[in-house]
Amino acid sequence: MKLSQFKFKLPEELLADRPVQNRDESRMMVLNRATGEIEHRIFKDIINYFGDGDIFVFNDTKVFPARLYGNKEKTGARIEVFLLRELNADNKLWDVLVEPARKIRIGNKLYFGEDESMVAEVIDNTTSRGRTLRFLYDGPHDEFKAALFKMGMTPLPEYIKREPEPDDAERYQTIFADKEGAVMAPAAGLHFSRELLKRLEIKGVHQAFMTVHSGLGNFREIDVEDLTKHRMDSEQMEITQALVDMVNGVKDREHRVCAVGTSVLRGIASAVSMGGHMKTFSGWSNKFIFPPYDFTVTDALVTNFHLPYSVMLMMTAAFGGYDLVMKAYDEAIKEKYRFGAYGDAMLIV
Repeated sequence: MKLSQFKFKLPEELLADRPVQNRDESRMMVLNRATGEIEHRIFKDIINYFGDGDIFVFNDTKVFPARLYGNKEKTGARIEVFLLRELNADNKLWDVLVEPARKIRIGNKLYFGEDESMVAEVIDNTTSRGRTLRFLYDGPHDEFKAALFKMGMTPLPEYIKREPEPDDAERYQTIFADKEGAVMAPAAGLHFSRELLKRLEIKGVHQAFMTVHSGLGNFREIDVEDLTKHRMDSEQMEITQALVDMVNGVKDREHRVCAVGTSVLRGIASAVSMGGHMKTFSGWSNKFIFPPYDFTVTDALVTNFHLPYSVMLMMTAAFGGYDLVMKAYDEAIKEKYRFGAYGDAMLIV
């Protein structure tokens, strides 16, 4: 497959910059891979497509307030710092992106907060935009993290052009978010309300969780036409024995496994074992999925409508079939579905 095969014209007004009022009342397009049929539903109708013994696998990663604004020593220049991940808790080292990168050098100090009480020193260059910061803070680690995150803002995707608002701290987070570490919300999971999860549970649909700390690599522009030459950024994943036992049991009883989000789809594919089963996985994966791809564990996928050229679109097309998914995207634009993390949903069965 070529990068250019994932080009389409997305009208700017279809990029959702705010969520719908109720999580489970987004629109939902349903694709049937066997028949090629396309249906238009409301998200909470998803309960009608699954039954007793099926399983939903969710990503329980938790987004942290990763975007900070600080001032450079001496010049006072405003610097945006995007926290990517903590490298060393004892030394308070963080891998970050900085903008404008050209103004920041090793040895520079940055000051954060209205009283500039949080100070960080640049100790390394990791990429052209990336730096390693050492935060100079004497208190215990928990206290440091709390102070740092209090200054941070919700890391909304760059295509959302407004500033984060108080509601985003809750809405750009799933209701089951638990393991802190993502700078990007697992968007498909945002559609699930407590009421919908309870109704699924009553119907006998199992619920299981893996952790995939989604990173900015999902938004990084692909700069090669031949997709076999693209290298994904690695993401940290945790797939426990409890999840593996549940999924393998569902497969053995010939019920269906539904991945909620492309992060889960990638996670399951990273932990496939023989005979259509899963095995445990703990570590980093840079698995890049694009058509054609043979999925042996996952039977259904919940995802959002993604941007042109994105790795999430490529994964969706790999699962749903390139022709059917691109046809569905044409229809989504005609029917004015909302795209992006705060947008509408697609269910592929």
